[in-house]
Amino acid sequence: MNTRKLSVLEKVGFGAGDMSINVMVAALFYLISFFYTDIFGLNPTHMGILFLVARFVDAFTDPMMGLITDRFKSKKGRFRPYFAYLALPYGLSMALLFTTPDMDYNAKLIWAYATYLFATLMFTGVAIPYISYIGVLTSDPQERLSANGYRMFFAKIANVVIVASVPVLAEWWGGEDLQEGYMFAMGLMSGIGVLLLWFCYGTTRERVEHKVNPQPLGTQIKYLLKNDQWLVLAGCCLLGTFGYAIRGSVALYYAKYYLGGDAAMASMFTSSGIAASIVSMVASTWITKRFCKIKLFSWSQILVGLMSLGMFFLVGPGDVVMAFTLYVLLSFVVDLHAPVFWSAIAEAVDYGHIKDGQRVSGLSFGGISFCQKAGGGLAGLAGGLLLTFFDYQPNVQQTEFTLTGLALMLTIIPGAFHAALGFLLFKYKITDRFYQKMVAESSVIQTKSPDVA
Repeated sequence: MNTRKLSVLEKVGFGAGDMSINVMVAALFYLISFFYTDIFGLNPTHMGILFLVARFVDAFTDPMMGLITDRFKSKKGRFRPYFAYLALPYGLSMALLFTTPDMDYNAKLIWAYATYLFATLMFTGVAIPYISYIGVLTSDPQERLSANGYRMFFAKIANVVIVASVPVLAEWWGGEDLQEGYMFAMGLMSGIGVLLLWFCYGTTRERVEHKVNPQPLGTQIKYLLKNDQWLVLAGCCLLGTFGYAIRGSVALYYAKYYLGGDAAMASMFTSSGIAASIVSMVASTWITKRFCKIKLFSWSQILVGLMSLGMFFLVGPGDVVMAFTLYVLLSFVVDLHAPVFWSAIAEAVDYGHIKDGQRVSGLSFGGISFCQKAGGGLAGLAGGLLLTFFDYQPNVQQTEFTLTGLALMLTIIPGAFHAALGFLLFKYKITDRFYQKMVAESSVIQTKSPDVA
């Protein structure tokens, strides 16, 4: 079996896995804040604290899941079985997340904590094995990049479908009862997510085998923190996710209140940005065949900062056409880096393996997942506090001060974090040429062709 080349079906299957995971991602990045404040009825500050508490839980569960994938391997593989066994509880957790019980406020707050934490635990159970999966699908950097291109394309399709359809379906099915409408709409999407995980399980295989030495957590953390290139990517993940999550969480508010749109227009505004990022996935794959992927990664994020500044000053309340145009352009540039980032993680793991003679794979990917969720959690806390600071009140006419705050949260605030990411990436050195030379000069990275079904 060739350990390097992947069939189109396998790339599609790999992408289907991320499509399933991004049902949850879209819910957490784009819908949950709006749902909690305007539908479920949570105080924005209480919501922000919930998001932060969940990230403290992730601080333990993400590394633990990484250790589990490092220590245990079944006949079906090291990562792949989780897609089959955890699919149903993962889908259930998404459905419960958007269920509103008929209780008083304190009881509803407890319900929100219980269902949100359950959902994040199930997300960890499938996401950590999934983001680690690319390292065992192929050993070829270009094939990894191509597979991640498929992955990000399908992920963005999931985001578009969720954001464009769930608010509209909720209004259609629920009528005046949007709580019931969101429950039914997300229940449907959760079922589709389960089927997609099973499809990923059935169409992909683990081909590359790395020898993993069972080491204590403290030892693995020591080696991980010695990997300077992984640390750069971890910092980039924190900064980028914070910016991405702040912008994504406020997009529905911005469209509804700043632009004066209804549910359909708000969904269209948010999903148009995601659609632009789908085109960005294709463009990124084309560009990186001709230009340095790390320079693309860095300069695209610096440009996002400049474009965000321009959008704040150029778009006024109700300026729908200009807002759509600049938001689409901004979203296109933001995601030019995405396939590069996820392929870079596997290469940073190999870099650490060669540099220190020890492979810390599961914890490396688990750590990146934690950074991603930590960035999202901190953004959730910041978003809740900012909504409170800007005197946001759900389902009423907003003041000029509040509208300015929503505009800042969509543009300048996240743009500053993306620009910081771009400058940090100047410290990253694993280009394709560097990686190929590193592997050619080392006998550490070896691939096998195990009979893994």
